[in-house]
Amino acid sequence: MAAETSGFLPINLLTGFLGSGKTTLLKRILADPAFADTAVLINEFGEIGLDHDLVESVDGEMVLLRSGCVCCTVRGELAAALKELYSRRERGLLPPFRRVIIESTGLADPFPVLSTIKADPVLRHHFCAGNVITTVDAVNGLRQLGTYIESNRQAAVADRLIVTKTDLQASYDGGDLQARLRVLNPDAPILMAADPDLDLSSLVTAQSAISPSSSLSQSGFYCEAPMQLVSSGGAPHQAAISSISLSIDRPVDWTAFGLWLTMLLNRHGERVLRVKGILNLCGEERPVAVHGVQHLVHTPVHMDGWPSEDRASRLVFILDGLDGALLKRSFEAFTLARVPAAASYATAAAQ
Repeated sequence: MAAETSGFLPINLLTGFLGSGKTTLLKRILADPAFADTAVLINEFGEIGLDHDLVESVDGEMVLLRSGCVCCTVRGELAAALKELYSRRERGLLPPFRRVIIESTGLADPFPVLSTIKADPVLRHHFCAGNVITTVDAVNGLRQLGTYIESNRQAAVADRLIVTKTDLQASYDGGDLQARLRVLNPDAPILMAADPDLDLSSLVTAQSAISPSSSLSQSGFYCEAPMQLVSSGGAPHQAAISSISLSIDRPVDWTAFGLWLTMLLNRHGERVLRVKGILNLCGEERPVAVHGVQHLVHTPVHMDGWPSEDRASRLVFILDGLDGALLKRSFEAFTLARVPAAASYATAAAQ
């Protein structure tokens, strides 16, 4: 998630399923001079073989690399590791890094890492959420997305999707895999790790605007029917991940929208994997971008202008087991009414 607030250090999360190529991508990042002002938190140095890149050891859990990166291990609480990292930076014991990258484990749900920033009052004063970068294996990714709910959640919350291992297939098409990723996450750019022109610095570059998608289906849904997932043992998952896009051709009342979104996330935040879009608000000339992952909602951003002549509001929701049609009806009933009248729809928004 792109950081928009100046003065805060963005924390970018590198995630992806087991064997999806996170380690290889991280090694490329650490060797790139563009990341010289970066601190990287990983699970264990030995997993990515950094010995040839070391400049000096700060202590048993922290090293400086030739590229200028600060590289740390996380053996305890993430919040404590981030506070210690920031403390050393302020005391001049480490170079003045401008961003943090955290590598998560292959089976991790990305949200607990992201929520750490919001939950800790000390971290909130120094850090903000950056981008979620998710690696997807071109060889096994489609099967993993059809089997493991963790793989789906990692792809759904991504700001950047990086398809890896395309060079291991003689004739990589990727149409089915990319179509599946588009169902899960209609908005994130899909990049090829093997592309020689891949700009690694773009992975952590803040997005100055949220793009309204122009590829809706006839009904306005990206996914007409939720995908059915089964576990590795063959048992069906109760939850299904799907995405829905709302297009609103009249101004939205900001107060009513805020109340509706607050109630929705209070009741169903764990299953609203992402909400992202732009709003045409009553009384506002410029569009307002909104962006949230589960219970974590970023500060709304006033964009410089509309990206096209179409000034309709557009919202994308990525849902885990929620009925998109019910969410759409709830949104229309609550947010498109005037504030006094909207209060009578509070029950609809919470169901």
